[in-house]
Amino acid sequence: MEDQFQMLFEKMRIEMKEQNTRLEESLTDKIINRMDEKLKPILTENENLKLKVGTLEKEIEHLRRSNKENNLIIFDLKEEERSITELLQNFQRQCLADLNITLKNTEVNKIYRIGKPRKQEGKPRPILISFVNSWKKHEILKNKRKFKKLHISEDFSKEVLEKRKLLKPKLIEELKKGKIAYLKNDQLIVKENCSNTDKRKRELSASPQTEQTAQPKKQQALLSSKTNRTNAFDMMRARSSSLSTSSDKRP
Repeated sequence: MEDQFQMLFEKMRIEMKEQNTRLEESLTDKIINRMDEKLKPILTENENLKLKVGTLEKEIEHLRRSNKENNLIIFDLKEEERSITELLQNFQRQCLADLNITLKNTEVNKIYRIGKPRKQEGKPRPILISFVNSWKKHEILKNKRKFKKLHISEDFSKEVLEKRKLLKPKLIEELKKGKIAYLKNDQLIVKENCSNTDKRKRELSASPQTEQTAQPKKQQALLSSKTNRTNAFDMMRARSSSLSTSSDKRP
């Protein structure tokens, strides 16, 4: 009897354990389902917010670029002016002397030095100049290499400057390959060099001619070998005929 009770208790214990396990699993599933239902709108809202943030970042970047579109940064202009007017006049003189370009006061929106004044004399602070329109900016930018002492660059944002810095090794690599490569804002533009492609075309067009010139030589060699063969046979025939005639003449 005791054994039967023991077996019965053991069976009941196992069943209760399995039932508890099933209850725990069902409760867990219900909790997870409820959490998923509550999280779904939150996740959807999160995705929508990410899209909005991405759109806003693009709009901000576009506004930054449009704000800097007519700007140039001037380096290495001596810091000896006493006012903004003198600063503009100094740059106007440099444009006229080095580039032969007349820069009018009405073509400039603003001009100022970037950063705080330095107590000790040293390298002059860079200058930001903003033009009324992009035409005058591009005219100066196009002729910037003619400046004897000044250096000119576009007014890029920090993000664009970082991207350009990362693209410089690739730019150097493409230039070494003989391709036309340059940086435009934060993009690397690579084009095939026309002189290299023309050279390849000339080489390809010249190769069939060399084959044609080489082919007649081969044909001549074959013809000469054939003629040599025929001459050899003729000589053998002539020799055999001469031997036969000489044998006929003998007594």
